[in-house]
Amino acid sequence: MRVGLAFLIVAYCLSQFYRAFLAVLAPALQSDLMLTTGHLATASGLWFVAFAVMQLPVGWALDTIGPRWTSSVLFSVGAVGGSVVFAMAQGPGAIILAMALIGIGCAPILMSSYFIFARTFSAAIFGTLAGVTVGVSSLGNLLSAAPLASLVEAYGWRETLWATAAFTAIIALGIVLFVRDPQKPEGEAKGSFAELLRIRALWPILVGMFICYAPMAGIRGLWITPYVTEFFGATLSQVGTATLVMGLAMVTGSFLYGSADRIVGTRKRAAIGGNLIVAAMCLWLFAAPPSGLPLAIGIFAIIGLFGASYPLLMAHGRTFLPPHLTGRGVSLMNLFGMGGVGVMQFASGPTYATLSTNLGAEPAYGALFAIFAAAILLGLVAYMFSKERPD
Repeated sequence: MRVGLAFLIVAYCLSQFYRAFLAVLAPALQSDLMLTTGHLATASGLWFVAFAVMQLPVGWALDTIGPRWTSSVLFSVGAVGGSVVFAMAQGPGAIILAMALIGIGCAPILMSSYFIFARTFSAAIFGTLAGVTVGVSSLGNLLSAAPLASLVEAYGWRETLWATAAFTAIIALGIVLFVRDPQKPEGEAKGSFAELLRIRALWPILVGMFICYAPMAGIRGLWITPYVTEFFGATLSQVGTATLVMGLAMVTGSFLYGSADRIVGTRKRAAIGGNLIVAAMCLWLFAAPPSGLPLAIGIFAIIGLFGASYPLLMAHGRTFLPPHLTGRGVSLMNLFGMGGVGVMQFASGPTYATLSTNLGAEPAYGALFAIFAAAILLGLVAYMFSKERPD
């Protein structure tokens, strides 16, 4: 089981890589394939939407088939196949299709790990395990920054993608060979997503999941690159540095949030406080744009650090899940979390286009970040009605 979990964590590391690597590949794709910011926003958004939509069948499959075949089959077909399509792409349509396939392939990976945690370990340490898993897997986020920029400069983006596809195939094989399904409790009851949606205590937590991860993931996955490029004329190497620093902050935040409830007292207060800081940073970018690249990178790092509340919210919702709906429950929460990113990414492209037409290119970024801040604040209003439940 430990070896299997290790392969799942590496697979989720690749998931983190794939969801964020467009930010570094953007200049090369715009030059070689004539992709626009709108194309990139659509491709990034579709990754998250495909990931989110797949959570419903993934939840059912985890509860009925188990994590081994659920994760290995989808990861092999989607992530490996999508990365091959990406490497062979000749235009925007292929890139968009590839991102959708990769999103489908990555959809079961984290939930398979969480399913094993929930079935194998006590609920009291679920949040810590969830945070550690996300934190360690965020190495993929870091690899999609400066290291990826160096590889693309040295070998080209197609060659880099072919190598990534080969490594993804190796990890998919490891999942087949080493992941083991947890034993099902005898006499386990049947259930459905409708039963989950009748648990009213989950409703404000689902709203929090939908809103709180989206701005951070959207900025790191796409908007940090055009921002530092247009404001400061950043080179590919500087873009890699900016995304790497924000990625490191996200890793640190995942570890901190994993045990934040023990430090602050409750998961709810920790999540609200952290996301209020994220909203404040977004408003700073709107009201007083930084005058230099180091300060901008610092602001993005704070957004990454305090925006990494995903595992904390997941652990909060986990306490309300009945045992026989563990797979469906964690997948439903993940649907809201990733779906929020997808919706925001889809909306952010045309929103920025409209704002830039009316305000100009640079002021439009500030206005877009102000919209991100408003979304966070509205989501927190709903999340404030959530209840704490001891493990």
